[in-house]
Parts: sequence; structure tokens; C-alpha cells
Amino acid sequence: MAVTVKECLELQLLEVEMLLSMFPKRGEINLDKDAVPSVQRYLKNANGALPPQLEYCIALDVGEAKVKVELQVHLPHMYPQVAPQLFARSDALHREQQLQLNTRLASHISSLDSGDLCICEAVQWVKDNSLPYLENSKISSEGASKEVRVKESLHRMWIYSHHIYRQELRKKIFDSAKKLNLTGFCLTGKPGVICVEGLQENCEEFWRVIRYPNWKHISCKHVDNIETEGNIDDLRLFHGFEDLQFQAHGGYGLRNDYHMDLGQFLEFLKQHQSGHIFQILFGVEGKLSDK
Repeated sequence: MAVTVKECLELQLLEVEMLLSMFPKRGEINLDKDAVPSVQRYLKNANGALPPQLEYCIALDVGEAKVKVELQVHLPHMYPQVAPQLFARSDALHREQQLQLNTRLASHISSLDSGDLCICEAVQWVKDNSLPYLENSKISSEGASKEVRVKESLHRMWIYSHHIYRQELRKKIFDSAKKLNLTGFCLTGKPGVICVEGLQENCEEFWRVIRYPNWKHISCKHVDNIETEGNIDDLRLFHGFEDLQFQAHGGYGLRNDYHMDLGQFLEFLKQHQSGHIFQILFGVEGKLSDK
């Protein structure tokens, strides 16, 4: 018999209750005050709209030095039948070590039995396995301080959506890009396309924020990661975060049933040395019409 959303949400609340008993001190678990009540209201009336997906952050002390490591948790409605989205971060971790730690964490979680609650297991794994990465970051910092030149990386994400119309969603996109010092653009309409470029952790945070709580028709189609010994700003293709709104076919403006003029979009990409991305986004080679 198939497991229902209601049964999954009941298990999620039980796990949150268990975690709160494990981490009773103020600040150890950062959970929105309305998160649990929203789920409880839904469980009392399962015919209503689904509640926002549970999202919280657990602060962990690692090693004798009690280095702070945060485990960010995002639970799809069907967790534990589907895997949770987990991300471990620490100010004491370099980007490379943080990426390696999260890759191993994801691998460990995927090895567990589907249908079992696993956040407590993830917490223990992070506490048991973070120390080597923290020590490597410390060694890397000491070595880097002796280097004359340090490599930096520019991260660029190309994101596709079936459409982007809602004003509150567009505001969220632009506010997040500004807050995280990301350049790029948002193509409003149908289809919708977003490009962000900047530091990797800022791009990943942008991707996490805009998907929450329930943006379903969205995917990251391509990622560029470019290393340089200079300033990453010199590698940016965009000088700000642009609001693209090309004329829809038929001249009707922004309407939910009309596609954007992709010829204009292709021309824009080529002007920014990104014409090859068109095929990655849409699965067809872009060609400009003869004028």
C-alpha cells in the first residue's frame, strides 16, 4: 500500500520533536515558529492546501575545539520516502573541503534504506566525519597565507523554468541576487531563464532560496566553474543583474499563454559570449533569422 503525504508529514513531526529533545538549548535548532503549526493544521484537515515544506538548521559542535558546523535541512513533503536535502556548512571550512564533505554526506544518506527517518543519522555522521575536513581547511589556510597568489573560482549557474510571471517570485529572485552579490539576468515569461554568477557558495544559496518552498517546474541545466589567480569579477559575463522581458509572439505582452521571442534571447546570449547555452537550455541549436 502506497505511503501518503499525511503519513510522511506525521513522521517528519515526530523526528522534529525528537531533535528538539536532543538539542534543547536556545539557538541549537533554528526552526521557523510557524513551520510545525502549519503542518499540524494540515494534518487536522488533509483536504486543504499542502503546508510549506519543513526547513530548519541544526548547529553542531565538532571536535574538542567545538568548531561550529551547521546542518541545513530541507524536507520534501514525501520524506522519508524520498531523500531530504541536506547541506553542511561552517565558516571554518574552505569551499573545496565543504564540497567534499557534502558529497560524502549525500553518498552516505543515499546508502540508507528508503523510507527510514535519517536526520538524526545525518547529524551523527556530520559530527563524526567533519573533523578531517576542518583540519584540512586549517592546513590549507596556513599554506595559502604563505602563497603570493591564491586561486579563486567564478561559479555560473544556468537555470530553466517552464515560466516566470508572479511578481512575488520575481522580487524574491532579484532580492536574493542583490543580497548575494550575484550578476546575471532573469528572463521573465514563458519559458523563464535565470543565470547567476559569483562565488560558488552564494550561487548555491541562491538556488536553495528560490526553490523553497515549492517551485516544482525548475531545473539547473548547466554549471560553469572557472578558476583564476586574479579577480573573479574579471570573469563575469554580466555587470549587473538584468531584468529581461522580450516581446511575446503576437504582440500581446506578458501573457501566460504566449512564448517569449527566443530569437531575441539568442541574440542576447551571443552578445554575452553564451550562444552555446541556447542548445543546453532548449535542446535545439539556436539560429538567428535573416534580416
